[in-house]
Amino acid sequence: MSGRVAKGRVLIVAGSDSGGGAGIQADIKTCTALGGFAMTAVTAVTVQNTQGVSGIHEVPTDIVSGQMRAVLEDLGADAVKTGMLHSAEIIENIAAALDTFKGRAPLVVDPVMVAKGGARLLEQSAVDALKAELLPRAALVTPNIPEAEVLTGLTIETPDHQAEAGGKIVAMGAGAALIKGGHLLGAQVTDVLVTKEGAETFTSPRIDTENTHGTGCTLATAIATHLAQGRSLREAVAQAQAYVYEAIRTAPGFGKGHGPLNHVHTLPATEPDE
Repeated sequence: MSGRVAKGRVLIVAGSDSGGGAGIQADIKTCTALGGFAMTAVTAVTVQNTQGVSGIHEVPTDIVSGQMRAVLEDLGADAVKTGMLHSAEIIENIAAALDTFKGRAPLVVDPVMVAKGGARLLEQSAVDALKAELLPRAALVTPNIPEAEVLTGLTIETPDHQAEAGGKIVAMGAGAALIKGGHLLGAQVTDVLVTKEGAETFTSPRIDTENTHGTGCTLATAIATHLAQGRSLREAVAQAQAYVYEAIRTAPGFGKGHGPLNHVHTLPATEPDE
């Protein structure tokens, strides 16, 4: 009996999380659970678990861009997603590698700056490179509140502020910006999608839990996967948000700190061995 066939090739350019909750590991799980085909270019190897990051080994920039070119020249891509990019040099090399690709794959940029446990994952010098090199190439940028404040220089305390920040990021050249509201207080989590046509809010009930490690990675990859499968930006955002909500709600509770999500909740349940 034939099974499901992957649809939508997604090249993920990001760091590895040894704990499996965020980074490349979360990206692969998300893309696969949503029926996509995940390909990777690893930018860094982190020593990490649910309690934090204790070490980072940077992958040489030529190896990162080499991974990208090898994938794009052979398998191609229907979407590209970037995550942890720690230096200006690696950002510039990634931008150059993207420019060699002749296909039309939307780029989703998750501007990862700080890990859940507080470790800084993006050098200060890389922020300007991110704004100059990747934002103008991005179909969508997905910052959380602190990241949006760094990118725009604005203070964000309300959904109106989120919309203002999104507008500023779009003015920098991005096709759209999704300003995630998880850092704001309230019973609802409000994300604001800003395009050149205006702003739209997406809300979901807040879940009181520590199991939120990798939510940003997961959301951005879910959006990229839906875009790779031919969905509109609005539909991709709505479906990705619903996927992440359920992944948080059904989180397995692994680890002693910020636990991972349940990336496989879309898959058929399996019965334990007798």
